[in-house]
Amino acid sequence: MIRRQRLAAGVCALLAALTAGIACPVGAVADETDQAAPKVELVLDVSGSMRAADIDGGTRMAAAKQAFNEVLDATPEEVQLGIRTLGANYRGNDRKTGCKDTEQLYPVGPLDRTEAKTAVATLQPTGWTPIGPALQQAAGDLEGGDGTRRIVLISDGEDTCQPLDPCEVAREIAAKGIGLTIDTLGLVPDAKTRDQLSCIADATGGTYTSVQHKEELTDRVGQLVDRAADPVVTPVETEGAAQCAQAPALKSGLYTDREEFGRQRWYKVDVNPGQELRASVSVAADRAVNPDYGVLLRAVTMQGREIVRGEAAGNGRTDVISTGLRYPKAESDDETATAETVCLQVTNSYSAAAGVKTTPGLPLELTVDVVDGPSKASDVASFGLGRGWWLLGALVLTGFVAGLLWGWLSRWRLAVWRTN
Repeated sequence: MIRRQRLAAGVCALLAALTAGIACPVGAVADETDQAAPKVELVLDVSGSMRAADIDGGTRMAAAKQAFNEVLDATPEEVQLGIRTLGANYRGNDRKTGCKDTEQLYPVGPLDRTEAKTAVATLQPTGWTPIGPALQQAAGDLEGGDGTRRIVLISDGEDTCQPLDPCEVAREIAAKGIGLTIDTLGLVPDAKTRDQLSCIADATGGTYTSVQHKEELTDRVGQLVDRAADPVVTPVETEGAAQCAQAPALKSGLYTDREEFGRQRWYKVDVNPGQELRASVSVAADRAVNPDYGVLLRAVTMQGREIVRGEAAGNGRTDVISTGLRYPKAESDDETATAETVCLQVTNSYSAAAGVKTTPGLPLELTVDVVDGPSKASDVASFGLGRGWWLLGALVLTGFVAGLLWGWLSRWRLAVWRTN
């Protein structure tokens, strides 16, 4: 009797191990290819103006600290992160000394979350706003290595250390060709601050975001840190046309352009039978605009027939809106079938606020991806499960055998109980 119990237990353990092996196949090992670690440095303005209490009832400094704490908790393990401050130490009125007030609060490297949070907790709004010197030092902090390098600058005011123009500093960094991107976030910015931070971001291909609430600040900083872990993709400048016939022909890739207020841009993409076109577009308001705006992305044939569209609308609460579309072109039995030229139309309904320049146009980012379309035959044959059929079959078989064994074991134990 004891031997039978041990045999049944052993069989059940073997089946459990087999099931675990199926669910986590040995071949599914992580890619061990060495890649350069992405580096990010958060540059925080700790000048006296950060005492202002105009973000959700609290000070700008308190909102920044909360955002930093939440972002530090969520930072991916592979990202090397550092923190630099500007205007955190010198309280005097000497401009020359105040414009040197930038230091690295936490070095760029593997993140010790407790240590980094402790360092941030000690910060108090203090002095000047030396953005230019801080960017120069931050670029030096990120030197070396081939991975993604990104500076995230958070400030609530203009640089106070002219004539060292931070926009010129950003252009000099971009001219070095070291692949460093500067993203900027303005806390309750005025027009001059917005213009300066936008200029810094544009110089290096980064983004500018205006922030009015704590949640917006946390979400945006987190997105930028996460983005550093993504593969580096260099956007290609292009210029859309006013009509599809004159539009540039694009292949899979990331493209940037400028689009005038309330206007449209056309681009062309060739799609072969059996392929799928995936496209998305983002349009950013890099200056003050009127609320209630939208972006429309259409895929149209050369004859003007609409195939599919994507659209999005905004109400002034965000600086960027995005939309996308997918167009799978069916396979053809005709061996002489050629590629279809699909026209992509991008239209925006932004309007500039009073007194705001309308040139140059709004920054536009277009992603185009032409991939092999889904195989309809295989999808129908497997009811949408694809290669998952073998796993489902193995699990069903394992469950069936385990059920038989459990039933046999239960009947045997019942028989023993009746005998006793």
